[in-house]
Amino acid sequence: MKYASGPRLPILLWLLSRAVLLLYTFKVVFVPGPDVTVDVSVIYQGWYDVLRGGTYPLDDVTWQYPPAAAFAILSPGLLPFLGYAHAFFVLAFLCDAVVFGLLMYAGRQPGKSHAGAWVWVIGLPLLGPTAYSRYDVMVTAVAVTALLAGVRNPRTMGVLTGVGALLKVWPVLLLLGMARGRAALRSWTAAAASGAAVLLACVLAAPGALAFLTFQRDRGTEVESLGSLVFHVARYVGAWEGEVRLNYGSVEFLGPYVPLVSKAALALSVLALGWLVLWRLKAREFGTTTLSDAAFAAVLLFTTTSRVISPQYMLWLVGLAAVCLVWRASRMRRPAVLVLVATGVTFLEFPLWFSHVVSSDTLGLALLFVRNGLLVAASLIACRRLWLQTVTEPRLRAAGARIPAQATHRDGALLNS
Repeated sequence: MKYASGPRLPILLWLLSRAVLLLYTFKVVFVPGPDVTVDVSVIYQGWYDVLRGGTYPLDDVTWQYPPAAAFAILSPGLLPFLGYAHAFFVLAFLCDAVVFGLLMYAGRQPGKSHAGAWVWVIGLPLLGPTAYSRYDVMVTAVAVTALLAGVRNPRTMGVLTGVGALLKVWPVLLLLGMARGRAALRSWTAAAASGAAVLLACVLAAPGALAFLTFQRDRGTEVESLGSLVFHVARYVGAWEGEVRLNYGSVEFLGPYVPLVSKAALALSVLALGWLVLWRLKAREFGTTTLSDAAFAAVLLFTTTSRVISPQYMLWLVGLAAVCLVWRASRMRRPAVLVLVATGVTFLEFPLWFSHVVSSDTLGLALLFVRNGLLVAASLIACRRLWLQTVTEPRLRAAGARIPAQATHRDGALLNS
């Protein structure tokens, strides 16, 4: 896959695609399907009013976010000359611009390219207006900044990661790929310190900062998740008598065997964590690409195995894939392409044809099998390539220095296979 070497084309396409997104969010143009921007003007603005009153949304089970998410919800207040929703969309656009600018700047440096910027230019608009209608673009901007800073300044990355984890938890996974030794100690210590400081400030500022833990615990199996395919197929053949309804802020399956499938999803996430810990213990080399590659693989695993795969989660993966491809030496190109395709399919299943997903009809089943299948494939390929580059190949190279030449030849054949 080749990309234009000059900066003009990606800049032009970024401007055009973002202009279209802003026109939609400002309701100048429309696309088929439900209006996804209504969550900003109704749900987010409702939380904004509660937070301004000095408390977290204690009576709203849809508030399932870490306490620093309040900063994102309150941020439109920085633009009082705009209405809440319009201010939110403008801030989302600015965060998008920051990510794009950082990726373009990084791509100019030796050993890097603008491939990462291209992934962001293409990937974000593939999600449609959802990209600017959730605060995930803000969290992704923090994560991208942290990863780009991490190679040279682990402490800065740690600070940003700690803040990001208090915005939406998943950025804590960025720390997995930090090289052992002083770099890891600096980044992890800084992350713990910044996270603790933000958490303490939120707890002291308003009651209910930790209420999200209870609300998140009670979530079930959402209709777009990997585990939901069990119920979609069962409904399709008439073998399940449960129901689909809005529950804890998302459309979920309710009925027989749902708790069992939800527990199975949690078990898969625990297995994913176990594999990541094993990789961390076994890894022999931490190269310049390991930090971003490991973060991408980790977030892929937890997104794919989650009980909930909301459309905006794809923004996380697009952002991390973009950082990976900034490095010419990264082996995450194929998983990155799979994520881009999965993002486009996600736009088809939500919002365009979400009614088919909820109905578990043929089209809805096909969309979910394709999207979730792409995520599974991307996860497996990313993990395999990460393991090969940091565990298998260094071990074979080390063995090659100690064994006869004919054995080295066989090892070389294995490396190239």
